[in-house]
Amino acid sequence: MRIAVPSKGRLKDITINLLEEAGLAPVYKDARALIVPSLKEGIEIVYARPEDIPWIVSSGAAELGITGHDYVLEAEVNVKELVDLGYGKSRLVLAVPEKSGIEKPEELPEGIRIATKFVNLAKRYMTEKGIKGKIVRISGSAEVMPGIGAADAIIDISSTGTTLKLHGLKPIDTILKSSARLIANENVVNNNNVQEVKLMIESVIRARKKKLIMMNVPKDKLESVINVLPSMSGPTISEVEGPEPLMEVIVAVDEEDVPRVIVKAKELGAKDILVLNIERIIP
Repeated sequence: MRIAVPSKGRLKDITINLLEEAGLAPVYKDARALIVPSLKEGIEIVYARPEDIPWIVSSGAAELGITGHDYVLEAEVNVKELVDLGYGKSRLVLAVPEKSGIEKPEELPEGIRIATKFVNLAKRYMTEKGIKGKIVRISGSAEVMPGIGAADAIIDISSTGTTLKLHGLKPIDTILKSSARLIANENVVNNNNVQEVKLMIESVIRARKKKLIMMNVPKDKLESVINVLPSMSGPTISEVEGPEPLMEVIVAVDEEDVPRVIVKAKELGAKDILVLNIERIIP
């Protein structure tokens, strides 16, 4: 089985890190290698441009792929999005020069030239908005096009807006929101190997949002401490062998709740508190 992953761009490094955490890391890293075996027997990693990955998966050349939701929609191919991986968050925006005086799509003049590599998405958007203009197809950076006079506006991906501002552009509409997705060829979605990889990756994604808290609690304080502990299915409780009557409490907590839980548990008598990373969570 093959998994197609980005060979460049903003999704590359974080995707490889995800595969490593899921036990699917490539066995070696060589910028010249395009097909590399993974640490899991029978699975190969295929490096490709992120915009090509939906096509590769749709054709069956790879059963699975990781790429942006924007590229999936742009490709207009039959693939199944299995998991929103939660990283690579961005927006596809319509942007114009700051000095243009244009504040909304309805104000765009007839015949406007819009530079983009998202041609299919741009066509659909322009039709929906009734924008009568010309699409300037590009393969490189869109931000420079208005500045050199090759276009009047752009449709492109923006993460923070810094690059747009640097080139004197401002977004006037968000066309869609995007993030990295695990995608599959529609014919193999229910394949056991595909479902196994999906499970491995999902377990890592879940674990990234949680921390494991371990603490010792006096028996007479146990009920009050448990009442302030959020958890997935309830805390794990066991008796501590020692000179004083203590109970060990183990609980998985959302990362953002960790400071509040620690402070409250401490106030109620918990001690010897440990906070640990979780590698995977499988429900």
